[in-house]
Amino acid sequence: MTPAEFKQKFNTLADAMSQAVVGYRNVIVEVLTGVFSGGNILLEAPPGLGKTMIGKALASALSMKQSRIQFTPDLMPADIVGTNIIVEDDAGKKEMVFQPGPVFTHVLLADEINRATPKTQSALLEAMQEHHVTVAGKTHSLDEPFLVVATQNPEDLDGTYHLPEAQIDRFAFRLRLTALSDTEWIEVVRRRTGTLTSEVKPTLTSKDVVEMQEAVREVGVPRDVCAYAASLVSATHPDNSSVPSIKKYIRLGSSPRGLQALILGAKVRTLCEGRNEITKEDIRSVAVPALSHRMLFNFEGQADRVDPDALIREILEATK
Repeated sequence: MTPAEFKQKFNTLADAMSQAVVGYRNVIVEVLTGVFSGGNILLEAPPGLGKTMIGKALASALSMKQSRIQFTPDLMPADIVGTNIIVEDDAGKKEMVFQPGPVFTHVLLADEINRATPKTQSALLEAMQEHHVTVAGKTHSLDEPFLVVATQNPEDLDGTYHLPEAQIDRFAFRLRLTALSDTEWIEVVRRRTGTLTSEVKPTLTSKDVVEMQEAVREVGVPRDVCAYAASLVSATHPDNSSVPSIKKYIRLGSSPRGLQALILGAKVRTLCEGRNEITKEDIRSVAVPALSHRMLFNFEGQADRVDPDALIREILEATK
């Protein structure tokens, strides 16, 4: 697939999602950057700002299997991955049969994921990383492509649980939504309180998505650009960083998955601009969504409510 073909399909998908989503064009682009890098996406915002709408628009724009799970405190792991049930045939013979859960899909919308208990949240760990699940000692593979688009409310809202660090790290990008502009609020009213309906038509198939993900893997990475990305990840660790705020507020920096997300996200941006080789600017353009959620704050950082996005921007300023 040529960069021009990739760019055309990418923009077609983004335009289709924009038919249903008011504003947030940059968020849509970042969501698709994560999708074609082969990663999972975490959308964070207070209730009512369109997190679920973005996830539904993505699922509708992709002509693939989709399912949605509304996470609640009483949700159990078996409600996600499935379970073995006893089935009796016409002859009266009984056997154990695996009943697949909603995770067996292409696009899984995990709505308000941090309103379930950590035990239930962790049921997605294997699926998100290895694209299969294990039930009663037997492994069941998921169809490709598979991705999770999760939404969550800020942790200081009632009824939320902290996502396990291992699960947070499995999201390629964490995107935070902000309030719309006055013009966009008016457009929301026009669409939601009148007779106008905006349907998202399917634009890409599962085969298209797989081909685009494979094209991303083929993009070249110069050694100096890879070294620059590694230096950004290293700078998130307090023992290696020259940024005072990192040393003061961070207990543990990004994992190697952060570096992978940086490189793959930059490759997507490269193809979208019609190039075949990534640059340092491509790395910088995806640094905040790829790294900000991978840092663990110490007590002082939590008490001061430090913004992780601002810390990544400080690293970008200090690392040229």
